[in-house]
This record gives sequence, C-alpha cells and structure tokens, in this order.
Amino acid sequence: MSPLITAPPRLVRSPQRGGSDGRPAGDDGDEQMTSGDGQQYYGEAQGSGGWNPAPYGGQPAGPPPQGAPYPGPYGQPYGYPYPPPQRTNGLAIASMVLGIVWVYWIGSVLALVFGYIAKRQIRERGDAGGGMATAGIVLGWVGIGFLVLGLVAAIATA
Repeated sequence: MSPLITAPPRLVRSPQRGGSDGRPAGDDGDEQMTSGDGQQYYGEAQGSGGWNPAPYGGQPAGPPPQGAPYPGPYGQPYGYPYPPPQRTNGLAIASMVLGIVWVYWIGSVLALVFGYIAKRQIRERGDAGGGMATAGIVLGWVGIGFLVLGLVAAIATA
C-alpha cells in the first residue's frame, strides 16, 4: 500500500552566498528563515538589518510630526457636512390637515387661522413647512368658497 501522508518537500536555496556546499554560511538546514534569507529569493536586500514590510495602504508608520494634527483613520471628508434637518412647523401641518378634512366647514376656518399664524412663525423662526401652510390656506379658502356657494344656494331655493 502507498502511504497517505507524505513529508513536505524541503526548501531548496540557490547558492548565491555562503559556503562551498551550496548552502549559506552557517546554515545546517534546521534554523528559521530570517529577513536576510529573502535576498536570495527576491534578488535584493530586504532592508537594513530587519524585516520592514510596508504598512497597510502604503502610509508612513509612526506618529505625525510635532505640532501637526493627528490624521483620522479615513482622511478628510469631501464637501461640507450635512446641515441639521429643519424643524417643521406644527401649525402648518394642522392647517393643511384641517384644510383637507373641512369638518363641516369649521375646519376650513381653522385652516385659515392656523395657516396665517404658521406663515408668520415660519418667517420669524426659519422653520420648514411653508408649503404646507400655503396649502392649508388655499384649501381653507376653497372650503369657505363652498360654504358661501352652499349658503347662496340655500337662500335662493327658500
């Protein structure tokens, strides 16, 4: 039967330096590979006296110079940071909702009141919701228009 487990192949080095037997000087074959051993495989020295691989990303190692700010892990962000979201005026929301619902035309009157108050607050505070306040005002006037038309029709038929 053939054996299932075989010994790993032995690393053979080229005779670029060392003794007359083809091995590096002082190499008996049982020691660990050092940083200088890479010279014979890569054709150049690996640095002055030690193994010095480039750090991840090719960035220079070590702290920044004295007085320089410490860089963040991802560098400077591009552009400007996002501004904080504007707060939507609550009366503008209420004006639009009451303008849509109409609640027996009382909602239309409240939509007008809330809409005009919201427009003033938005102008003073810089809140968001100007479009909703305008929509509430328009829908409030439409509701008032239907109320007037209904009253005119009721008086005309009576």
